[in-house]
Amino acid sequence: MTPDDPELRLALERAAGRPGRLVGWRRRPSAYRTSSPIEDIDVERADGTSVPLILKVLGRAALTDAARKAKPAFLDDPAREVEVYRSVLPVAPAGPPVCYGAAAVNRCWVLLERVGGRELYQVGEFELWESAARWLAQLHAGFVGRTTPPADRLVVHDADYFRAWGQRAADFAPQMRRLAGRYERAVERLAALPPTVLHGEFYASNVLVCDGPGGGRVCPVDWELAGWGPGPIDLAALTAGKWTDAERRALAAAYHDDLGDGSFDALLEALDWCRLHQAVRWVGWSADWAPPAGHSHDWLGEALELADRLGLG
Repeated sequence: MTPDDPELRLALERAAGRPGRLVGWRRRPSAYRTSSPIEDIDVERADGTSVPLILKVLGRAALTDAARKAKPAFLDDPAREVEVYRSVLPVAPAGPPVCYGAAAVNRCWVLLERVGGRELYQVGEFELWESAARWLAQLHAGFVGRTTPPADRLVVHDADYFRAWGQRAADFAPQMRRLAGRYERAVERLAALPPTVLHGEFYASNVLVCDGPGGGRVCPVDWELAGWGPGPIDLAALTAGKWTDAERRALAAAYHDDLGDGSFDALLEALDWCRLHQAVRWVGWSADWAPPAGHSHDWLGEALELADRLGLG
């Protein structure tokens, strides 16, 4: 794909600001490429200024070999992230990258603002983690009460979805088989929680924070697995890792303060069920998958510990 492609050229001109301002561009592979191809593109304007952008190519064919082998095929929909930028994020709280153009026919891609910020997992200031929790609550609050998803391609987290992950985990990890027959209770509890729009992978590596007034900007990226389901699933992702109970509770409190709905105790209980689902999901992700260095976690141990805590052990 080159910037001479008509749709991409139009998006570059849109990013330049108005017709006639685009005089050229510079492109290079992004240092932040993970599983999907990402290029940095600097749009050069007639007045000598430039606009920093990223071009992200979507879809299974664009994945690295390792990512293609590990990612469950049933989750793949290259047009999902395009739909999210077109239909969901325009009515969501400010923060995610501005989308200047996208395509969902033949080859799927998005042209986005290149945001300068720190990945949240590299941030030590706890108040910025709380800001991310509050942003997440605002996203969820904006869609609570809807009976149907606001977009067709979102991953629907329903009983069948939760049940499938329980089965995958049991297939990949014999230790999980002791939950057989009891995991249905988790499925029922999760499916009964009110749905909203989900980022789907609201982990600290997918959230940029930018310094600025009022606590700065919270910029969630990588909406490839955006979904429709219980909001605490995203909160479980944000609070994943080696937090103390007090720290996890503080992040949940920041989320609850901006959600403005339900009791805090009910949220904490829902969070435990969603943390269990998160751990089960990673156990069942792939028989060939291993997390990148620095992101390893004992998901099997966490799943069994939470199952015991919730009376499923």
